[in-house]
Amino acid sequence: MNTRKLELWILLADLSWIGGAFLAAGLLRFGLTWTPDERASIHALLPFVSATSIIWTALSAFMPMDGFRGGWRLPAVLSHLLLGTVCTMGVLLTLGYLTRSYVSRLALAYFIVLLFGGFLGIRSGARLVLQRRHQEGDVWRVVVLGSGRIAQEVASKIRQHPETLCRVVGLLFPNQDAEELLTPGLAYDHAAQVSTFGIFDLLRSARVNEVIVALPHPPSIEIRTLIARIRDLGIQTSLVPSSYELYAAKTRLISLDGLPLVQLREPGLRRRYLVLKRVLDLAVSAVLIAPAFLVLLPCALALLLKRRVPFRWETRCGEHGLPFRMLRLNVDRPVRTKSRVERWLEHMSITELPQLWNVLRGQMSLVGPRPDPPARRGQYSEWQQRRLRVKPGMTGLAQVHGLRESSSAEQKTRFDLQYVMDPYLLLDISLLLQTIWTLVQRVFSPIPGPQVYGLEWGPGTSAREDVIAHAHRTQSSSD
Repeated sequence: MNTRKLELWILLADLSWIGGAFLAAGLLRFGLTWTPDERASIHALLPFVSATSIIWTALSAFMPMDGFRGGWRLPAVLSHLLLGTVCTMGVLLTLGYLTRSYVSRLALAYFIVLLFGGFLGIRSGARLVLQRRHQEGDVWRVVVLGSGRIAQEVASKIRQHPETLCRVVGLLFPNQDAEELLTPGLAYDHAAQVSTFGIFDLLRSARVNEVIVALPHPPSIEIRTLIARIRDLGIQTSLVPSSYELYAAKTRLISLDGLPLVQLREPGLRRRYLVLKRVLDLAVSAVLIAPAFLVLLPCALALLLKRRVPFRWETRCGEHGLPFRMLRLNVDRPVRTKSRVERWLEHMSITELPQLWNVLRGQMSLVGPRPDPPARRGQYSEWQQRRLRVKPGMTGLAQVHGLRESSSAEQKTRFDLQYVMDPYLLLDISLLLQTIWTLVQRVFSPIPGPQVYGLEWGPGTSAREDVIAHAHRTQSSSD
């Protein structure tokens, strides 16, 4: 499942295309026949080509520029490439200004446009090659040994990452009822309940390359014996640690004279990042406040006529769990009325636009986990508490993946913790670009009808309701 080779090949293809874009830009600008003056202009571009290679290599080192890390999503690929190309162009223009060298601006424009198109083509081509190999069955065949949400998450993540060239061909649930063998929404070549003695024949017949052990508790003696025999068959074995602490900490595997130790390190936020993030919040909020006012004004007038109160203040948990009052339009979540206007406001998340005021006050950020009410925070598990380490945001990683109030709290928390563990400014900008794409998609999607949920978060919510909400869907007033 090592994807480092794919990342390296894509980076090498990118660097090769930088040279190709340089030649293509010269041909587009000056044609096939170059005069001495035109050759001098082309030579003036060479330092920019070298600088582009260095910048792109540096960006690829700490940003998912390959397009597959985090799962293939076209909006994420486009936002990362656009952001990387803009950063590269900014550095190139600064370099040209400082060196005061004459460069054909049209040739440089061709160069930048060709870069973006070529980079996108490389990733799309890689995606097609991976799809072809999956269709032809040229994949690493995996069986997940386990039960519950951990096993389901392993299977789901493998499916979301075609670059691993893996396919889950079976789920084994030893000593479990047969109905637990199938995971809704996932299709496998083989999934069956068999006895311990029949597992080995099953693995041989399915030509399994790897067994991933994903148990919610430490393996029993029988399971350890089973794993040892599977390894004796020459089948690779991997183990998913059952501790949820690993989901909210940076890990490193070290060996102490043969004793494996998983070292957990708490992720920290650099002060420089916090300062730059605050500058980004203020700058973008200041730009958006005027158009947001023009959008909110007719909406507020409509709500004033209907409800007499256009806005509402709701108590939410902020950074470190400190409560604050969040501003939003006076529209219930979920919308239970037949009002098409209110359903459209909720569908387009316009109800959350007033939170720009909370961003300007420093209570929220543009990007971060969505804030929950204090009653819901009281139901948090230990690992869910870790999402409170950063300021809540108007949008976040969970939201650009399409998770809203109909998604489970655990799903959203996993994306939030993924963001909390490794935040950086370019990721925030990328998520803002992806949010624009998400809103554009909602414009062309149908407005859902009135929704009715059996659960609401409030002071009387019980622990039993929390379990039900995690298992199926959770009602939240923020998405």
